[in-house]
Amino acid sequence: MNRTAAVIGSGFGGLALAIRLQSAGISTTIVEGRDKPGGRAYYWEKDGHVFDAGPTVITDPACLTELWGLTGADMAADVELLPVSPFYRLSWPDGTVFDYLDDDRRLAEQIEALEPRDVEGYRRFLDYSAGVYAEGYEKLGAVPFLDFRSMLRAAPALARYQAWRSVYSVVSGFVRNDKLRQALSFHTLLVGGNPMTTSAIYALIHKLERDGGVWFARGGTNALVKGMIRHFERLGGTVRLGDPVERIETEGGRARTVRTTGGWSGRFDAVASNADVVRTYDMLGDPRGPKAAAKLRRKRFSPSLFVVHFSTAGEWPGVPHHSILFGPRYGGLLRDIYRGSALADDPSLYLHHPTATDPAMAPAGKSTFYVLAPVPHLGAAPLDWEKEGPAYARHILRLVEERALPGLSGRLETIFHFGPADFERELNSHLGSAFSLEPLLTQSAWFRVHNRDDRIPNLYFVGAGTHPGAGIPGVVGSAKATAGLMIEDLAG
Repeated sequence: MNRTAAVIGSGFGGLALAIRLQSAGISTTIVEGRDKPGGRAYYWEKDGHVFDAGPTVITDPACLTELWGLTGADMAADVELLPVSPFYRLSWPDGTVFDYLDDDRRLAEQIEALEPRDVEGYRRFLDYSAGVYAEGYEKLGAVPFLDFRSMLRAAPALARYQAWRSVYSVVSGFVRNDKLRQALSFHTLLVGGNPMTTSAIYALIHKLERDGGVWFARGGTNALVKGMIRHFERLGGTVRLGDPVERIETEGGRARTVRTTGGWSGRFDAVASNADVVRTYDMLGDPRGPKAAAKLRRKRFSPSLFVVHFSTAGEWPGVPHHSILFGPRYGGLLRDIYRGSALADDPSLYLHHPTATDPAMAPAGKSTFYVLAPVPHLGAAPLDWEKEGPAYARHILRLVEERALPGLSGRLETIFHFGPADFERELNSHLGSAFSLEPLLTQSAWFRVHNRDDRIPNLYFVGAGTHPGAGIPGVVGSAKATAGLMIEDLAG
């Protein structure tokens, strides 16, 4: 095509977009501010351990293999995906344990043990999930919503599945047991959504996992990032690391020049941002920038995360790869996370144990973990994290020892944490939000940041802040939607 494009940021969305553009013959440059690619999928190597920053749950591997298939390549040459089973082990303070996995018989047995009448209810929920998956993911997940007419066309399907209701509300219509209601609704938290307020369309995540499975890349999620970079560079793409973008300059109403803090600049036919949507408009050297940024700041943003990374002496053979440790409250805790101004003493926790699947992520005879708690973003709880972080890390580790890893305190080795202030400082994330805009119905599809800007015709967005939203399948889907627009526009 003899066309050029810049992709600002190298999260999964930016990488997937860059691969699609380069595969189409568009000379593409990724400009990444950090010293390593990956965005939120960053990693650290400490004391022989590999610590993935996250995300750690890979679903719908087909959306990834498609990126290599565009040029007849095979993802397996760059990345090995390992199946994870159970998908998650769910546990509650009273000792109840539920293994969520792709096995109808074992699932039915566990559901029956909690509430026999809910076995049939779960089957009906799975049918519902399959329906919203077909409508919300297969049909609309990679389709850009650029005008309100596109929203109106989708409205009948959204109405048929009562999209105005919350995931928790819909789940409660199928099952009676409160623990099962939590087990079937918590998935929205993986994309930054409150199960009590997020549109029921997001129940599609359950079907997505049941069909595609849950996977982990050998070597860690960072190995998937490295594989994508290798493939992109093999296609002829360029990656610039360690030089944050500070300005997107326009000429004649079009984005033309990308400038970095290090003094580098490049002129491009098109610019796409995988950076935070608010901060992208802050960088835009055009009257459009301040107005769009101010409008976005009035929207609701997803909470942040507090993540404690740690290593231990010895191995934990009975602890699965993914565990969800529900706290004593569900609805009340969610209110504290999404609307509160303080840290909860009784958090629900996600425990990531990668050495359960890939022992090579730790030295022989040792283990690698992280434990994550959703917390309010900085706009809701402007805490002094230099002070609060170490104390909250100790509190969370005590809960993990009580609930999942007995004797942990005597086996701890490397410990460090990453919280809301780090999301803001390291990832330039507005309010330290971990997932960008909250996935409410009124902030989804056409109501979300559009894949192409409404005023500047060659400025595009990819990643969690645009349609369809967060999560690896979501941001890879956004790359497909955005790439389609860019390829068509640049060929015109």
